[in-house]
Amino acid sequence: MKRSWQILALLLVLMLVVSSCSPAPAGDDPAEPAGEEPAEEGGEEATEPADEDAVVFVAQGSDAVTLDPHGQNDQASSRVRVQMFDTLLMQTKDLEYVPLLATEWTQVDDLTIEFKLREGVKWHNGEDFTADDVVYSLRRAIESPSVGQIVNMINPDKIEKVDDLTVRVGTDEPFGPLLAHLSHPAISMVNEKAVTDAGDNVDITPVGTGPYKLKNWARGDYVELERNDDYWGEPAKTKYITFRNVSENANRTIELETGGVHIAYDIAPNDVSKIEDNADLTLVRDANFSTTYIGFNASKEPFDKPEVRQAINHAVNMDEIVEAVYFGVGNKAAGPLGSNVAFANQDLEPYEYNPELAKEMLAEAGYPDGFDLVIWTNDNQVRQDIAEIVQNQLQQIGINASMEVLEWGSYLANTAAGEHDMFILGWTTVTGDADYGLYALFHSSQFGDAGNRTFYKNDRVDELLDIGRTSVVEADRAAAYQEVQEIIREDAPWIFTWNGEDLVGTSNKISGFELHPAGHYRLHNVVLGQ
Repeated sequence: MKRSWQILALLLVLMLVVSSCSPAPAGDDPAEPAGEEPAEEGGEEATEPADEDAVVFVAQGSDAVTLDPHGQNDQASSRVRVQMFDTLLMQTKDLEYVPLLATEWTQVDDLTIEFKLREGVKWHNGEDFTADDVVYSLRRAIESPSVGQIVNMINPDKIEKVDDLTVRVGTDEPFGPLLAHLSHPAISMVNEKAVTDAGDNVDITPVGTGPYKLKNWARGDYVELERNDDYWGEPAKTKYITFRNVSENANRTIELETGGVHIAYDIAPNDVSKIEDNADLTLVRDANFSTTYIGFNASKEPFDKPEVRQAINHAVNMDEIVEAVYFGVGNKAAGPLGSNVAFANQDLEPYEYNPELAKEMLAEAGYPDGFDLVIWTNDNQVRQDIAEIVQNQLQQIGINASMEVLEWGSYLANTAAGEHDMFILGWTTVTGDADYGLYALFHSSQFGDAGNRTFYKNDRVDELLDIGRTSVVEADRAAAYQEVQEIIREDAPWIFTWNGEDLVGTSNKISGFELHPAGHYRLHNVVLGQ
């Protein structure tokens, strides 16, 4: 009996020791978040301390395409890469520029900016970050077929190393939004030795200066990141981040509800109430830089007449579309830019829904009996739902509209070739500057693949867009963009449809998550367990 009690006492001691140990980090299975016990109720003592060795699991709608910043400009890749790479400077959600790898910058003249670089920065491979890396990175980005258009206003011969921590960047003509373009995540700095050593594997061997570095990438499934303990700034607050590829909208919400992930990107509008009604979850939402539009082919009859395009704008009830398709998320658009983009015209009014006025305008334009048209969309259910509603509403003014769904590659190729009547597409002004949201879409030099798929041309619009991008005087840029948006709204090359909103669901087990209207979110301040 005495021996039995000794064994029992020893077992109790061992159980206490095991239960007092900190939980280990989750293993290689991305479906298993690190476990936490629920906090006790009542007072400040209920808050459980953060577990820095835990894993924060993030669900997004698709896997990264490449981890090379200059390899592709897609959102899924960017959301992973911003954890590992740094740009020279960063644009905050309030459109302010803050230092990253550059500590300060000076406008030397209308064509040149000088950057002072941060001292003591280490690449993930242990090399020192210097001006040579900046020269190499910018020239490589300019040459990239995927991201070169973001920085092709820079003359590669005018990227000059002054000393190890000073670089000058020059253009052939003034370019007002240069800082906005250099803060674009696709223009992150890369390490020449790492890129050269990687060769054809550069897309899967990222070497950055950011707060996280790559641990493992199971393509199509998940990307695991771990904290960079040699980061130049404040260390990341969570040691591991795992991005999971969860393509179905509903499944991302389910994963969040069941604890499979702590953060779920791009919550579907019809799942908003599920998050808001769950006491264990939080819906983080705010306006972003995206817009959805229905474009006309302005080079083709009858859409070459502004009166016809205006009439169709009056015939579409955008309030109904926002409610029925987007479930009240976001808001109907008044013009080509969302209100949070720099130099957006805040005085534009949305087109009034007025079918009778639309009929009168069609008759005055020479189409009293309407006409036939085809609305193109890709295999996107939201866009198809929009097209169906527009179909029904245009019938009320005598226009017989049909819908055609194209495969994505054919959709882009055929709209770039101008084979369409009308089409539905979206655009995100990633830099937060009006130039990025207007020039590619409305300048006549940008027909087709470059962005202007409406083939809209207005000489005054071209002139104003040129002024907006070539001036470095803020007041001149503002005046040009205010006027150009008024003209575009009046000419109506689009049905101005919808300004987007970011919807991210988070577990209440995490804190420190913040949105960014460009759609990429930096996670180094996210904490699990408090």
